[in-house]
Amino acid sequence: MSEKYDVVIIGGGHNGLVAACYLAMAKKKVIILEANSELGGATTSIRAFEGMDVRVSRYSYLVSLLPDQILEDLSIDFTTISRKVSSYTPTQRNGAETGLMVNRLLDEETRNSFVALTGNDTEYKKWDEFYSELYKLAQVMAPTMLKPLITKEQMKKLAVENGLSDIWDAIIERPLSEVIESTFADDLVQGVVLTDGLIGTFSPSNNLMANICFLYHLIGNGSGEWKVPLGGMGALVKKLTSRAEELGVEIRTDSKVISIGDEGSLKIVRTEGGQSFSSEFIAANCAPQVLAKILGTTPPAYEKGSQLKINMLLKKLPRLKSGADPVSAFAGTFHIDESYTQFENAYREAAAGKIPSVIPAEMYCHTLTDNSILGEDLIAQGYQTLTLFALHTPAALFDKDNEGVKAQMLSQITKQLNEYLLDPIEDCLATDANGELCIEVKSPQDLEKDVALPGGNIFHMDLQFPFSPDQEVSTANRWGVETQDKQIVICGAGALRGGGVSGIGGHNAAMAILGR
Repeated sequence: MSEKYDVVIIGGGHNGLVAACYLAMAKKKVIILEANSELGGATTSIRAFEGMDVRVSRYSYLVSLLPDQILEDLSIDFTTISRKVSSYTPTQRNGAETGLMVNRLLDEETRNSFVALTGNDTEYKKWDEFYSELYKLAQVMAPTMLKPLITKEQMKKLAVENGLSDIWDAIIERPLSEVIESTFADDLVQGVVLTDGLIGTFSPSNNLMANICFLYHLIGNGSGEWKVPLGGMGALVKKLTSRAEELGVEIRTDSKVISIGDEGSLKIVRTEGGQSFSSEFIAANCAPQVLAKILGTTPPAYEKGSQLKINMLLKKLPRLKSGADPVSAFAGTFHIDESYTQFENAYREAAAGKIPSVIPAEMYCHTLTDNSILGEDLIAQGYQTLTLFALHTPAALFDKDNEGVKAQMLSQITKQLNEYLLDPIEDCLATDANGELCIEVKSPQDLEKDVALPGGNIFHMDLQFPFSPDQEVSTANRWGVETQDKQIVICGAGALRGGGVSGIGGHNAAMAILGR
């Protein structure tokens, strides 16, 4: 006999938990079926290093897209912390070690850094003007993310009415490369701008896929600010889980869904363990490709992932050849070899099936903003975490020899990083209880194996602009989460507006179900 529920949620990632909370608040009987032994998916925090008291957000790290409205709606007290430093990019100019420091709130220190790098304040003024316009566009677009879909023309109308036709055209209509090249002259500055269009996305700068990725990185909460989650990403999962349980949501782990069938007007969900559950609706917090496998249908086409993630525990921060304070340099995003030219060269080489001769990468230190993920002894000894993302490292490069290519890339990235350091990063790494260096490397293949991200794509599917491309929004796709089956919705990152750690897919899936 099947156990009966109003909604069965497949997958207990943060979006599934968000959907469950909204549905339970509406007095629906909800169960979450999670294949793994713990909830959270890619947002879990784990003890990655043997015997070391540190909880690392293994696959995700910062928060930008999670709307404050979701936390308020669900009465969840989850704290994110602003950072003073937005980014620091070390480089060499005229034989001298220097770098570009950009603070979140542009100030005299930022202006002076631009002047020192480029010789005048022209790029600084261009930067200020460009991101001011983006901020205005974000304020227009962000509130629409938790509402029924609107069309491209409707979104454009909102932008035009707010005097944003130029920035709309630059970000939505034309390749990102055009606005970057026409606005900024310095190769390094151009690269720092471009990086937000390439995180996890294997694309040249003249492809609109870069625009979409860029937009998602810059519109969160109407400010685009990337904040540090207090307690790591796992803290969000714990808060959501606790709230879901308070609301009466039933949660079962080690419950991998293997099939979905029909029984009259109900859906029958069966698990690997032989359990079955009936419900009126199903919210799939798994990737659309995984859902297709469960249903026995053709999976949608998508591009595989393109990122290498390296997690580290340091016994000390390395000093920089440029003389910049490591506490400031590593607190924001630390760019390594991410000039515009280096990005374009890396893409061409990777597209040709070669490991880029220079791998663009960026990193940040969580514990400089929030050391609560460390045990007291490690805090007292000055330990720090470091998280690195390498770009233009598509899954295809790892297909034949995942471990070998990871080792080769780690060696290469370490060498590149050390070009900017007085203290080699190897000398700064902590050792675990077994005497091994505290460093782990995760490829797209690892993400697929560990947390069921198809092809290691951190967005599940190719990102899409957060509006309907159709002339009008049909009732069959009102929230951007609907599938061909009226009783099944997508509630994860594979929804039209689901990319990133946002909870938006979960919210919109719940609204679509409640609306029906």
